[in-house]
Order: sequence, then structure tokens, then C-alpha cells
Amino acid sequence: MEKPAEFSVRDEGGRAIVSLVGDWTANTLGEAPSRLAQAMRSHSDFSVDIRKVRRLDTAGAFALVRAAGPTFDLKTVLARPQNERLLELVGAAVRVKPVLANPPRGFHELTVRIGKGVVNVAYEWIDTLAFLGHLLVVVARTAVFLFTDPKRIRWAAIFSLAERAGLDAIPIVAVTSFFIGAVVGLLGANMLSQFGAEVFAVELIGIAVLREFNIIITAVLLAGRSASSFAAELGSMKMNQEIDAMQVMGVDPFEALVLPRFLALLLTIPLLTFVATLAGLFGGMVVVWSVLHLGPTFFLQRIVDNVGAVHFWVGLSKAPVMAMVIAGIGCRQGLEVGGDVESLGRRVTASVVHAIFAIIMIDAAFALLFMKLNV
Repeated sequence: MEKPAEFSVRDEGGRAIVSLVGDWTANTLGEAPSRLAQAMRSHSDFSVDIRKVRRLDTAGAFALVRAAGPTFDLKTVLARPQNERLLELVGAAVRVKPVLANPPRGFHELTVRIGKGVVNVAYEWIDTLAFLGHLLVVVARTAVFLFTDPKRIRWAAIFSLAERAGLDAIPIVAVTSFFIGAVVGLLGANMLSQFGAEVFAVELIGIAVLREFNIIITAVLLAGRSASSFAAELGSMKMNQEIDAMQVMGVDPFEALVLPRFLALLLTIPLLTFVATLAGLFGGMVVVWSVLHLGPTFFLQRIVDNVGAVHFWVGLSKAPVMAMVIAGIGCRQGLEVGGDVESLGRRVTASVVHAIFAIIMIDAAFALLFMKLNV
């Protein structure tokens, strides 16, 4: 049973002897340290006897050293060897003065931040390559299972994620693409009317929607909707140590969690791109019909004759790349979550920002490629 920390003071030949008894631990100190400090301050010459202390931990040793003040001398303490060693360590630690480093300022601070940024980019690149390598191994293994043992593929998870991450996004993709097509139609009709070429607004809408806006709008919406969802789901599992438990049981998290999300987006993005194309053309057609008084038949005929299907296939060819980038960034950021909520929020935000940035960069690379190919 623990005994509370107590002490007594007696006078021997003009010298105060402070005797400590009981347990001087963090759970039993109570008000004893403050009373001990007050008693020691009232005597200029004193010694301490702690031989009757049952238990002494760092909290009790620190309380004794602090009560004795800067004049504390281990030679004035009567103690057992183990307690004497503890007081020596605590006293040495208390006497160490913290070294305050001056934070870098001005140009020095700028160089430090740039250096840290470069190092972080290098680490991110290495982690991305490791993630990609692991994913490629899982994809190759799954391709073998497709022909040898199809039951090992998690079809239920793939189709469930395809519905949740893809099909449920059809309304927002359709509505957004409709208004994008309508805005392009309004801008085209307003600008081209100055040159008497309002009819070419149809070609402007067709090329813009079929070639760029259908896949861009779809990818950006999925970056904000699915990439953040993947990062939050995997991050929550990482925080709860569910992924560690899967590894202990011999289940590969990439095979069980990452690959189904990749395949789900690969299946649904082409469909969402097609829906965005129809909605964008419909929005542009409504504007052309209401503003320029060109009917739907005329609109569709000019799309078929002057725009053609090439631009649609150009836009659709970007869909698998966008799907892999969105799913990869979302899953990778989720697997990088630490053990706190702040890390989860930071990684979810990073997944959306990185995915949108990658989408814009990839679209620009495709534009340059198709320009060189004259497509």
C-alpha cells in the first residue's frame, strides 16, 4: 500500500536535518513539495536524510531538487546508493540550460524552406515509385488470377466501389457538364456574333465539349469526390491499425484495398465521360436553340458533319490515364496517414490538390501530343 510523502525537520547543533519518509512518487506527492520548499527556504544550513523513503521516482527526486534550490549539493544528502544515483541524474538534468537556437530569417529562412521542399519532393518521388512498383506487381498477379483462379479476384468490392465512386456521381457530372456546355455556347454566340459567324458556335461547342471539357470536368469532380474518399477510407483504416492487422493475417492491402479502387474507376470513368459529353452537348444545344434560334436538327447535323467522332475518341482516350492517376493519388495518400487526425486531414487535402494538379498537367501533355500527331 502506498504511503503519502511526508517529512520532518529537526535541529542538530544549529543545522537543520530534513528527514523524508513515505513514498515520494508522482502518485503520492500531493502538497508535500511546496511545504518542503517553504521549510527549506526558512533554513540557510540544512542536510537531507532520505534513507527512510520507501520509494523514490523522478517526480519525487525533482521535487526535492527544486525545493533545495540552486544551492542543492548531493554531499548534504543521506541516501541509499540507488536513490543517490537518481538524485545525481535529476540534479544534472535540472542544471542543464536549454540552448535556444535563433530561427533563420530573411534569405537564410528562404534557402532553408527551399531545401526542405526539395528534400520532401525527393522523398515523395521515391515513395511514389515504391507505391507504383507494388501496384504493378499486384496487377500482374491479378491478371494471372483472371485466367487461373477468377474467384480470388474481389469482384464484389470492385462493383460496389464502381457504383459508389462512379455511378453515384452521374447526376453531379451531368449537371456540371450541362452548364459548362451552356457557358461555352453563350461565349461562342456572343463573340462570334461580332463577325457574323454565329453558326460556328456549334463547332466551338462540339470541339470544346468532346475533346476537353467532358473528361476534364469528370476527372476534376472525381478528384474531389473519389480521391478524397479513398484517402479518408484508407487513412481511417491506417489509424485504426486495420491495415497492419491485414498484413499480420497475410492479406496484401494493395490487393484487397488499392486494386479494387483502381479497377472501379477504370470501369466508371469512360461511362461518366460519355454522360458528360451528352450533357455538355445538350447544354450547348439549348443555348444555340434559344439564343441563335438554330434548331436541334441543325445543331446535331453540324456536329456530325464538321466535328465528327475523332474529337470524342481523343477525349475518351484520356479517361483510363485520369482514372489511374486519381485512384493512385487517393490510395497512396491514404496509406501515408499517420496515427493522428491532423495527419488524416492533411493527407485528404493533399489527395485532392495533387489529383487536380496532375489532371491539368496530364491534359496539357495530351494536348501537346495530339498537336504533334496532328489529331
